[in-house]
Amino acid sequence: MTGIKRLALKRRRLRLTNYSLRKSLILSKKPRLVVRISNRYIYAALTLSKPEGDFVLASASSKELKKFGWVLSFKNLSAAYLTGVLLTKKALKKELTEAVLDIGLSSPTKGNRIFAFVKACNDFGLKVPLDESVTPDENRIKGVHIVGYMKQSMQGIQFSKVKGILSSPDDVVKIFEKTLEKLKEVK
Repeated sequence: MTGIKRLALKRRRLRLTNYSLRKSLILSKKPRLVVRISNRYIYAALTLSKPEGDFVLASASSKELKKFGWVLSFKNLSAAYLTGVLLTKKALKKELTEAVLDIGLSSPTKGNRIFAFVKACNDFGLKVPLDESVTPDENRIKGVHIVGYMKQSMQGIQFSKVKGILSSPDDVVKIFEKTLEKLKEVK
């Protein structure tokens, strides 16, 4: 006969929670910077874990960028950076200055949207430990790589949504810079 098998916790079985990582983040006693990317938006929150549960101290979504003039995709690298700026502004308003990154079960791939988000947080005053070698370069954050690709394939239906918005592909960088300036003015 074999011994009794212990069933893993439900959220672990469903691959929703890495409990060993969560435990180490909670023991740091700092707010967790939780970043999640869906198929359409980027969501982030600064949460503090207590025995009663997790408390959200500040949150931001890429949906909110519409108020600041962002009309392009809400899930790309540029939107991730701008959402990071927005969350940092909200966090600094509540006098939160440092956090630890919680990416959940996402793969920490070099140059991905999560690291663009964290780079924005570090650039604007929220200290999050991060190795600079994994962050995307400035041209990718501004969308210069999108401009190059759009110039090659603007005739197809791939960019049909933004054709009515943009007069030329170079407007991507201009829209990014205008939105960033509006976010910098937020107090």
